Amino acid sequence: MERYQAPRWLPGGNLQTIWPALLSRRHAGPVPQFRRERWDTPDGDFIDVDFAQPAPTAADAPLLVLFHGLEGSSSSHYALAFADAARRRGLAFAVPHFRGCSGELNRAPRAYHSGDFEEIGWILQRLRGRTGPPLWVVGISLGGNALLRWAEEAGDSARGVAHAVAAVSSPIDLAAGGHAIGRGFNRLVYTRMFLRSMKPKALAKLAQHPGLFSRERLLAARTLHDFDNVFTAPLHGFRDADDYWARGSAKPHLHRIRIPSLVLNALNDPFVPASCLPRPRDTGPYVALWQPRHGGHVGFAQGRPPGHVLGLPEAVLRWMSSR
Repeated sequence: MERYQAPRWLPGGNLQTIWPALLSRRHAGPVPQFRRERWDTPDGDFIDVDFAQPAPTAADAPLLVLFHGLEGSSSSHYALAFADAARRRGLAFAVPHFRGCSGELNRAPRAYHSGDFEEIGWILQRLRGRTGPPLWVVGISLGGNALLRWAEEAGDSARGVAHAVAAVSSPIDLAAGGHAIGRGFNRLVYTRMFLRSMKPKALAKLAQHPGLFSRERLLAARTLHDFDNVFTAPLHGFRDADDYWARGSAKPHLHRIRIPSLVLNALNDPFVPASCLPRPRDTGPYVALWQPRHGGHVGFAQGRPPGHVLGLPEAVLRWMSSR
């Protein structure tokens, strides 16, 4: 993916984002199957973690963990592609679901957010306790930013948990990404898509915890900034959306990372402007930047129509295995 070239039949960042998510092939073998575990959280809530089946027979098989993106799950196209790649490499594979993303409303008066490094840390510590070698960890979009925030906060202690981490198409400058998705075509297509899923969940949370936020303000939200102002920021201890975006962004802290970390962003990603991406001077010796010209947002399709998205996980896993 470092030198990825999009197929000629798939031009432009929007097409390279939408087509792979809807139509490209996600696995080379059978459809990945999962076994679900429900974990009680320290604050009385729960998360659901899906483990690929069958698990590898080798007791020392590394565990590949994938944190999904905004409103994603183990059925997202990228999760199925990584599950397939893990199977072919003999890796165990797990997808922890952020709260409310596994198909059932969580219990607590909170959801999830891009800077949720405490939740990432708790999940990784629990997964680390059930495997021999350190974890291989990938975060997609929102999940990637939260994963990098964990690596930044963990510092040297991250080495005892993870072998390496990778963030794919992550909005590591949340303000730049949030404003980009709130304009023009992005607002008409992507913002509407996300709000169509997020607003009903928020209203269900309000019914569960009356008075948690203003129903009228939520219904009036037309951008992710509006939504984060009403819902995400106050429920997770931030003053407002701008405070959340500033404190949750991974980019300002990349130099603090002390574990091999890959940060992969296409320069034509509709959600993450190229102008906000980090340069080598923004990172430290542990961070590798891959910034191909094409790929869209978690797209990176290859082959003839309808194409496939198997190259992305293979490239990321090759990088991880070489660390």
